[in-house]
Amino acid sequence: MSEDSCVPSSVEEEEEDGEKEKEREKLPPILTSSNTAAGGFERGDKSQFSTFSSFISTINQKKEASESSNSPTQLVIPNIKNVRDLPPLCLDVRQKHRISIDTVPPELKAPVPPEPSLPIRNKTLKDFHEDMEKAKSSGDWKTVHGFYLTTFDSFLELNAAFKKDVSLPFNTIEDSGINAKFVNTVYDALLNTPQDIQKCVLKGIINGLLQEWKGPRTKDDLRAYCILLQNPQFSNTSTYVIYAHLLRQIATLAEVDHHFLAHWFKKISQKRFKQLVDRLLQFISLRLFPAKPEEFPPMIKCTWWIPSATKVLALFNAANTLANPAVIPYTDFYNSTLDHIDLMEEYHNWQCYGNSHRFSFCQYPFVISIAAKKVIIQRDSEQQMINMARQSLVDKVSRRQRPDMNMLFLNVKVRRMHLVSDSLDELTWKRADLKKKLKVTFVGEAGLDMGGLTKEWFLLLIRQIFHPDYGMFTYHKDSHCHWFSSYKCDNYSEFRLVGALMGLAVYNSITLDIRFPPCCYKKLLSPPIVPCDQNTPVGNSNVTLEDLCQIMPELAHGLSELLSYEDNVEEDFYSTFQVFQEEFGVIKSYNLKPGGDKIPVTNQNRKEYVQLYVDFILNKSIYKQFAEFYYGFHSVCDSYALMLLRPEEVEILVCGSPELDMYALQRNTQYDGYLKTDLTIRYFWDVVLGFPLDLQKKLLHFTTGSDRVPVGGMADLNFKISKSETSTNWLPVAHTCFNQLCLPPYKNKKELKQKLIIGISNAEGFGLE
Repeated sequence: MSEDSCVPSSVEEEEEDGEKEKEREKLPPILTSSNTAAGGFERGDKSQFSTFSSFISTINQKKEASESSNSPTQLVIPNIKNVRDLPPLCLDVRQKHRISIDTVPPELKAPVPPEPSLPIRNKTLKDFHEDMEKAKSSGDWKTVHGFYLTTFDSFLELNAAFKKDVSLPFNTIEDSGINAKFVNTVYDALLNTPQDIQKCVLKGIINGLLQEWKGPRTKDDLRAYCILLQNPQFSNTSTYVIYAHLLRQIATLAEVDHHFLAHWFKKISQKRFKQLVDRLLQFISLRLFPAKPEEFPPMIKCTWWIPSATKVLALFNAANTLANPAVIPYTDFYNSTLDHIDLMEEYHNWQCYGNSHRFSFCQYPFVISIAAKKVIIQRDSEQQMINMARQSLVDKVSRRQRPDMNMLFLNVKVRRMHLVSDSLDELTWKRADLKKKLKVTFVGEAGLDMGGLTKEWFLLLIRQIFHPDYGMFTYHKDSHCHWFSSYKCDNYSEFRLVGALMGLAVYNSITLDIRFPPCCYKKLLSPPIVPCDQNTPVGNSNVTLEDLCQIMPELAHGLSELLSYEDNVEEDFYSTFQVFQEEFGVIKSYNLKPGGDKIPVTNQNRKEYVQLYVDFILNKSIYKQFAEFYYGFHSVCDSYALMLLRPEEVEILVCGSPELDMYALQRNTQYDGYLKTDLTIRYFWDVVLGFPLDLQKKLLHFTTGSDRVPVGGMADLNFKISKSETSTNWLPVAHTCFNQLCLPPYKNKKELKQKLIIGISNAEGFGLE
């Protein structure tokens, strides 16, 4: 069977004139649900290669369907048209990338091929252990060699050896039927066997991959792929050619098969799951930047390697998303190697070609680190700033007006006594300039904004807007976060100001001291691109009881108790489908559904009641407020780059990361009037590095205005310690606008520690400046 059948016709013609590839690199034709050739993975080649976003949407649909159906095996191949294919970059078609996946007609349902009969293999885990012990003690590996030779000879043999019960089909998403303990033991022992045994395993895998498939895969085939993928031999670069072909076959499986694999993958133990993800990431990294290029075929002959591996990695990411809680943190899917490629080329390819024509890592944003995404967003922002400034310059010249430097910036002039109203007016009047570089001027004050005034404006404005007396947001002490006030009013424009502030902060790389719950950022990306139709609802996400718990833990606990209550809910709670809220001293009731005041909450409908209650609190009751907030944010951050972000990543971009590394801060600190070897500085770091986490956070908040770290880490803080010539009886002073700490030359460590703790524990904002 020739590789020719797996590549485009242009490659076929070249291979007809060239020499044939080695036998083990040949692959049979691969049948997929879209009849796409494997060669369609190559960069620049058009194909119906289903993207991760399309796959995730399909997985979620099927997950919902499987929960509501008694027959989880009745799966339908969905329409694989990409959900988030990017349209041309023009406003009137911006929403065309959000195409829903519809169920295809019954005649296109995936046929279920009959499972072939498996050979009977009676080897147990105990038998294998005994064989290994005998081989190690005697040096006779014949029995072990025979086991590995037989087991890995074909997909059928793999199932015969590792299937829990060969008489059962195991054709549901709930149970793969794989004896995971036996598989793990056999693989753990493999690397400690003689080389001839390890070679026979690889030869058997090659034979299995070379099998000519005459129809859709069976569940036994999927089990074999799942088992082979866990082979630890694939960590060695010498096996990468075989590994790549295995990945290609898995990547080109039908969507319905991917659905099964994703659900099976989520059952793998955390340790093994992490190993498989790391192996795939290493494979991608070494293909991009090989330590020994001669170890691999030329890139032009294996351009499908990276797309195939990334697609399989997407299956693991989908499995991680399906698992509750996640098997591993989402950050474990980041590939830091991608920080060193031309990210903007990837981004522009994605913008220009969408998800269906040319491979780009932006199609699979879960592998791109938050630092790399920040670079993309910043450069995209800078380009938009340049475009806006250039357009302003052209407009001035065309009207024969004299251009000046101010036209290149978003110039905000405010009075300190009217900070909120002036800021709202300025951002409203200068809406067309929001994508220019921000410069702030305080009326009546001399000073050139080199970044300090901008940060001070943000700090003062956020502090005033989020004050409880202002009434826009409610602070919840139990969860230590703010949430939107549900009070009704005639004008919600100030919520648009807060959204614009967050957008400007991201746009201008400013970290804000804002405490919103995670679901706020989930709502902010619902959808990630502003709809063209103004009547389309925005900011409404699928919220859960867990989301409510992050804001109002007591209320969430009460609703959870209702769900688990074992006695008669209707008689004991005597509740209806209503919500009661206090507004300006008046208790008002709202129906959760039509006629809700007459519908009692019972044991049968309490799940619906809780879901409607949560949706009302987090979506409906604050819809107008959040819609203005949403439009304000997207009036600045109007970029396709937002589609690359998870809600958690938006939070990090706005507020910074909560992970502190004080040693990194020490390495990157600058000094003015001190040397890092001075006694006072040595005292300072001895004290700070010995602080508990809460005091370290207070120090960071005292000196920078936030207890979080920018995406780039401590190095991006530009933290400075300056020598204060005041008396040592004074407390330290901070200039948060410049991330600067003014430290008197205290005589001993005890005095420095005492004064520092007093300073950072009793200062709020500019209290001690």
